[in-house]
Amino acid sequence: MSTLSRPLVDGFGRPVRDLRLSVTDRCNLRCRYCIPDEAPEFQPRAEILTFEEITALVRVFAALGVRKVRLTGGEPLLRRDLPELVRSIHRVEGIDDLALTTNGTRLCEQLDALVCAGLRRINISLDTLRADRFRQLTRRDRLDTVLGAIERACASPLDPVKVNVVTMRGFNDDELLDFAAFARALPCVVRFIEFMPLEAGDVWSRDLLVPGDEVQRRIDARLPLVPLPASHEGETARRYRFADGRGEIGIIAPVTRAFCGACNRARLTADGKLRTCLFSLEEVDLKGPLRAGASEQELAALIAAAWRRKEPGHLINTPRFVRPARPMSAIGG
Repeated sequence: MSTLSRPLVDGFGRPVRDLRLSVTDRCNLRCRYCIPDEAPEFQPRAEILTFEEITALVRVFAALGVRKVRLTGGEPLLRRDLPELVRSIHRVEGIDDLALTTNGTRLCEQLDALVCAGLRRINISLDTLRADRFRQLTRRDRLDTVLGAIERACASPLDPVKVNVVTMRGFNDDELLDFAAFARALPCVVRFIEFMPLEAGDVWSRDLLVPGDEVQRRIDARLPLVPLPASHEGETARRYRFADGRGEIGIIAPVTRAFCGACNRARLTADGKLRTCLFSLEEVDLKGPLRAGASEQELAALIAAAWRRKEPGHLINTPRFVRPARPMSAIGG
């Protein structure tokens, strides 16, 4: 399949460059803002895309302009033989950057295989450095495992290693300086992410929101920060290095400083639905046509038509905002 003669862009001139690809909706943690208290209803395994189907769709996305793929979940490392999928996507012509977002609980045992298969970058989710809070949040006692995984990743060829921290007022906003110190002690980038209205159980409220500007001010008051330029087109984080040169943090503020105007990300759920925005209210089924024998050209036409209808933004700060039916764990981080 040949690439388009012109780059695929939406109605606002934004190209498609980045694909967030969920490989499972299952997770081995039970974070209170992500998975509801009651037993979660996961997709039947037959509804989840196979590795062969995922790779076929990645080839189509690459032909349309995607250059970066990030594997997400749920927890992607619960997917058996994930390094084989990494190897398969790594071989797709046009894909030059392959990353993974994980909770870190199963990373150590698969890290070497992932690197050998072609993984280049990794994000590890960690919302607290305190064991009691980790148990309270995740309903699991795995903090030491996650910290060990971060250390192993920092010692590996993966570059950069990023630690994602969802900040919530009254829960972990008193750990901002602890995480800043963490970023100075290890060769990782700590990224503070505003709590978004995509959680399970209707936990979100503005009372829990810690604005990114506040995070920056509070850290800068104790550990002076220097702004850094964006590392690539469509960068979601505002980047800062510490003034003494020891470490870097990022601040992602999708609620208070939306970056929709430069969004170049498409999302594919584990059950094969294309979403052009994290907060989309509509999805385009790609699994059905793929399993019915659609050609690459027919799949490309479906993707291109959906991308051209991409929303201007997520509307969180307007009266018209409506939460998607799916929580983050079912969409893919």
